[in-house]
Amino acid sequence: MNVDRLPGVTLTDHVLDAPLDHADPGGERIEVYGREVVAAGREDAALPWLVFLQGGPGNAAPRPLGRESWLGRALEDYRVLLLDQRGTGRSTPANRQTLPLRGGPREQAGYLAHFRADAIVRDAELFRRRLAGPGTPWSVLGQSFGGFCTVAYLSQAPEGLREALVTGGLPGLDASAEDVYRAAYPRVARKNTAHYARYPRDVAAAREIAAYLREREVRLPGGGILTPRAFQALGMLLGSGNGSHVLHHLLADAWVTGPAGRELGDAFLEGVRAHLSHAAAPLFAVVHEAIYGQRSVDPGPTAWAAQRVRDGLTAYPQFDVDTVLDGAGPLYFTGEMMYPWLFDTDPALRPLKETAQELAERRDWPDLYNAGQLAVNDVPAAAAVYFDDMYVDTTHSLAAADRIRSMRVWVTNEWEHDGLRVSDGAVLDRLLRMVRGEV
Repeated sequence: MNVDRLPGVTLTDHVLDAPLDHADPGGERIEVYGREVVAAGREDAALPWLVFLQGGPGNAAPRPLGRESWLGRALEDYRVLLLDQRGTGRSTPANRQTLPLRGGPREQAGYLAHFRADAIVRDAELFRRRLAGPGTPWSVLGQSFGGFCTVAYLSQAPEGLREALVTGGLPGLDASAEDVYRAAYPRVARKNTAHYARYPRDVAAAREIAAYLREREVRLPGGGILTPRAFQALGMLLGSGNGSHVLHHLLADAWVTGPAGRELGDAFLEGVRAHLSHAAAPLFAVVHEAIYGQRSVDPGPTAWAAQRVRDGLTAYPQFDVDTVLDGAGPLYFTGEMMYPWLFDTDPALRPLKETAQELAERRDWPDLYNAGQLAVNDVPAAAAVYFDDMYVDTTHSLAAADRIRSMRVWVTNEWEHDGLRVSDGAVLDRLLRMVRGEV
């Protein structure tokens, strides 16, 4: 067991041997990693546990550098477990380098079908029994997709929970993948409108870059292809508190002039690569739409729902590059949508294209949420719902909260989707006071 000491905290590694399929405990095993964090000097204190479930899917837990962000507030009361959800971080990895060990695309997709919220909850329960003890519940904090996992936890294993906290992650309990994206595009459109109102010069800047990319092939550092549609994917930035400003500065610094004339500069292309590459978290793209699959909602395949909805958009022609460039007006950036062409433009995803297609065609996904159990939930629960959150639909979240007994909701426009990370503990503190009945 490795122990590290950083300013103000002590970190301890924990590795769990877990079944790939929890319904088949005698079958294949994988490793799941968790990092214990405790305030320096309190290593031997009898502190309750708080497990953190990261957003995503497919993102590793944060790597602490000390008592920064929400962690400082959490360590006042808890011993924290930062869980690397299966396939991420120091858990058994799932990426273009490792997945071929499973076999071909069909075998890889079958393997990844066990990487959804239901399996993550079962992994967490194994950790709880080992670290807290079989009869001792712990607290859970879920950010974004981690909130989806938290609602699955309340559905599947509420006996393991002392309290449940959710930030920007109450899912639509009966929303299909298509429902999710039909609700998403209008929100993304509003974020674009707000961005261009803040930075009117960016209308011309984005059009000029898109026109340049339409006429020639531009390679990113690392081999990615920057197509106009890939350029639009920078709209992921618009859902965070400072993302609009980051996007503006990126566009403002796009051009350089060399012997061949005006061209997109290396610094700009590297900045774009850093925002668009899925090398650090390929599962974010590969299993993204699968997190919405539930047989009781839609027994059919997710079938690239984001692309299907986009193809049918009539109210927002600003999302279509050719329509915009052949006319006038602003080009809209897209948001948290995964498209099949991403697997042609991103080198980290290209080898997984057929695997992603297999998952897109998969049918009859097991249900993730138990509405009956949620209706009688007695675990104290609180959620921060960010008003007009670009990533998670506010209407879906409020409808879900209304169906989860003991769930208290705080709707706020003080923060965007990244409020937990950037609020210096204020969001977490508010939720803790809510579940304790102090506010």
